[in-house]
Amino acid sequence: MTRRSTTGYCVFLITSPISWKTKKQPTVSRSSSEAEYRAMAVATCELQWLQYHLQDLGVSHSFPSTLYFDNKAAIYIAANQVYHERTKHIEIDCHVVRERIQDGILRTAFLPSRDQIGDIFTKALGKETFLRLKSKLNLLDIHTPT
Repeated sequence: MTRRSTTGYCVFLITSPISWKTKKQPTVSRSSSEAEYRAMAVATCELQWLQYHLQDLGVSHSFPSTLYFDNKAAIYIAANQVYHERTKHIEIDCHVVRERIQDGILRTAFLPSRDQIGDIFTKALGKETFLRLKSKLNLLDIHTPT
């Protein structure tokens, strides 16, 4: 009813989810690309925060984290060094993501919507899709008798 998009992400360390979040975006986006890019900026900040914590724990992380998105326009905005009239209103988010990419801390990759694990947190999914994505979370039921 508010027309605000929902940001959702899940961060994995190897195959284990270590951080996840679902939250309504604070503003209404003009396009799905803008909403996706705002989500990309939020996930980028979370990845950087986690990398700092890993570094504090003595865990080296010499390769860039991969941020998977299903919106090719958002990935293009992240890679494109030139600001366009259409991206001026998300300029700060653009700087956050682009700087991390240029520093080699982050890289972006396309992942089709059907494989987006973050959708399990933000969308009403059919049973088959829900169960398929849930299996990718590698969850364990600690209450299951052994």
